[in-house]
Amino acid sequence: MEKIKILIVDDEQRIREMIKEYTIREGYEMDEAADGASALDYFAEKDYTLIILDVMMPKIDGWTVCREIRKTSQVPIIMLTARGEEYDKLFGFELGVDDYMVKPFSPKELLARIKVIVRRHVNVGQNEAKLESISFEGLKIEFNARNVYVDGSLVNLTPKNYELLNFFIDNPNRVFSREQLLNSVWGYDFYGEDRTVDTHVKMLRESLGDYRKFIVTVWGTGYKFETGDNR
Repeated sequence: MEKIKILIVDDEQRIREMIKEYTIREGYEMDEAADGASALDYFAEKDYTLIILDVMMPKIDGWTVCREIRKTSQVPIIMLTARGEEYDKLFGFELGVDDYMVKPFSPKELLARIKVIVRRHVNVGQNEAKLESISFEGLKIEFNARNVYVDGSLVNLTPKNYELLNFFIDNPNRVFSREQLLNSVWGYDFYGEDRTVDTHVKMLRESLGDYRKFIVTVWGTGYKFETGDNR
């Protein structure tokens, strides 16, 4: 199995050391950066399994670092932020952030989230090799390339929205509650923040255009991907 490499970017040394202490116990390799500029230098030199990225930093802030990374890579990003407002989370999700940890946070909870992402990284090749592609009318998904097309045009999905769509496709016509979606797609309990699911479903629907019709709201329960036998 390939070595798991994590980049932690935070200007507070105590936070870097705390995360490093927990991740090293799991056998992960870890690099540290104290500012956004150094983070981009590390990113240009190495392939990482995961990046843990603080928002407020000197030289280059975390939002800018995230934008730069997303120009060339879909590496999972966990954002560390002192602000937990819904607007900030929505902004981050639109940039392609996979997850949030609001300071102060539990290092054990962060480690649990890291483990979920690492497992997904290790298993992604196996999980996505089932089919090369699949189509529902004018909606086409290429699994190996992680590309999604709407009427022949490539659409830009965030990593988490792609995973949500992929999960729906793997489980057609089944109704899932928000909690079930959190556990299945995010892989851990979000402690009641099920509005996160609504936010991602809204973003995903906007990206799919006319084919948003496939993602059906089941009032009082959750969502399902409803389609016929037209694959």
